[in-house]
Amino acid sequence: MAFVAIYTVGRLKHPYEHPASQEFFEVGYKIMRQASLSGQLIEEFSPYGVPFPEEAIKGEGAPILTLTVWNSLQSLYSFTYSGRHKQALQDRNKWIEPHQEKQPTYVVWWTEAVMDVSWEEAFKRYNYFIQHGSTPYAFDYKHAFDESGETFSFK
Repeated sequence: MAFVAIYTVGRLKHPYEHPASQEFFEVGYKIMRQASLSGQLIEEFSPYGVPFPEEAIKGEGAPILTLTVWNSLQSLYSFTYSGRHKQALQDRNKWIEPHQEKQPTYVVWWTEAVMDVSWEEAFKRYNYFIQHGSTPYAFDYKHAFDESGETFSFK
């Protein structure tokens, strides 16, 4: 059985101690709690101490990175666009800098083993996605692939 990993990247608009940033972290905690309780989230990797690749997202704000592994692409997509996470996406302009140069905010890929997922792998997949666009190796929701490399459409 394959799992799906997602790496997200952005930059805060304000310093960590700013009320808007504190709200972002409070909302994020609740979202990750909801994800854990869903039974679909397999693993969440801590971003603390991870060197942020400066070329990923240009900007002045503090970096925000997430790396998670999910049971299925459909469950990840459904979680992304429902509940608290959907509301947070609608509110993101309060917390997160707009992306310059049309850089992607995330990349998704399939993995056979959770232990194969790492920050280094996430950075590699993200850079590949920037250079090559959506392929079975690294993709987005608009041009997704199933675990066998076939085009995937969400329900």
